[in-house]
Amino acid sequence: MVANPGGGSTDAGGGPVRHIPVLLFEVLQALQPAPGKIILDGTFGAGGYTSAILAAGADVIALDRDPTAITAGQEMVAAHGGHLSLIHSQFSDLASHAPEAGLDGVVLDIGVSSMQIDEAERGFSFQKNGPLDMRMSASGVSAADVVNRAKVADLIRIFHFLGEESQAPRIAHAIEKKRTEKPFETTRDLAGLIEIVTPRKMKDKIHPATRVFQALRVFVNDELGELAQALFAAERSLKPGGRLVVVTFHSLEDRIVKKFFSDRSGRASGSRHLPVVHERAATFEAIGKQMVSASEAEAEANPRARSAKLRAGLRTQAAPGAADLSIFDLPNLASLGKLGA
Repeated sequence: MVANPGGGSTDAGGGPVRHIPVLLFEVLQALQPAPGKIILDGTFGAGGYTSAILAAGADVIALDRDPTAITAGQEMVAAHGGHLSLIHSQFSDLASHAPEAGLDGVVLDIGVSSMQIDEAERGFSFQKNGPLDMRMSASGVSAADVVNRAKVADLIRIFHFLGEESQAPRIAHAIEKKRTEKPFETTRDLAGLIEIVTPRKMKDKIHPATRVFQALRVFVNDELGELAQALFAAERSLKPGGRLVVVTFHSLEDRIVKKFFSDRSGRASGSRHLPVVHERAATFEAIGKQMVSASEAEAEANPRARSAKLRAGLRTQAAPGAADLSIFDLPNLASLGKLGA
């Protein structure tokens, strides 16, 4: 598996590799699954974390917004005799699937799965030509809709904020010009244009289209908003002593998780320019190091692990905090034009 959204996961012969859960040992160490515990895996994917949690004796409620993952996971459900429930749902809605008594743990592996990258027809990878789609749930606005219909100013904001693409204006204007001749339909249509507009330099470690593809995927699936809401939902759903473990793969996601745990730590906030805000009861206490990354050995064996970061917190007795999105300082993309309408 790879860290960037345009790549694919291959073995030495060029074929798909088996799913390798990132930071698996560290996730289990932070989550501490055991018999009698109920753990919610909000990002089932290929079932890597779920399988390990079940092996430790815990029951699992697993969610995935991708109907393909739900279908593929039915064999695992059948094999675990009632200890695994697999539900088609976005993880932002995890609270509605938690038992009334609360959860003992929640684990979230944020980002696109290797299965989605490996399926050309899903349109996540520019290394495999397919429809310019990128929808995890296979419904709603596609990446092609955004590229072909969004205003140039909106494309610039999407590429800049969600992809951290320094060449966002140049790429957006090139898209506007090209789409008047012929709409973008495939991943190669878009990647090919970006290669022309921003050619790859010798020093570049990633393909020129990587950041744009990331930005489109994050926007189409509202990944940052989903993550923020999932963190609030986990806070409401975990029982005292429950554990929240989150693995992220790029800075935008990690920033949200870091800000959440910082806000929920109960520490006073303020600066030399502003008055100190009164401390409030902490809803989470840190588990271990503030942030854990993959070892050199794991990064070498599994390239996707190179950018992975794990943060974890232990739920306290305090009542949940307000679901206030302002703590994340997210870019306001809700004001974008209705795709050129």
